[in-house]
Amino acid sequence: MKPDIHPEYRDVLYQDTSSDLAFVTRSTIRTTDTIEWEDGKTYPLAKVEISSASHPFYTGRQILLDSGGRVERFRRRYAKVGTGKTGSSSRS
Repeated sequence: MKPDIHPEYRDVLYQDTSSDLAFVTRSTIRTTDTIEWEDGKTYPLAKVEISSASHPFYTGRQILLDSGGRVERFRRRYAKVGTGKTGSSSRS
């Protein structure tokens, strides 16, 4: 590897601002904030707006669309267009 071209790979604390989740992982992200963690060490702090603790898909608070009702509305709307049109091409 070439020297002095790779970013520093270090332990970083990620904190979800919308929940109480915080975890330490390795990253090359550059931050100006630092925080002292439970283990007594000081880590660079990266704040994130959403994580698995606050994302609706992972928390079960996701709103599912009524796709069945949408399909039925589509079929009713376009059922009139499709009637009597199939097989009506005449060749003379």
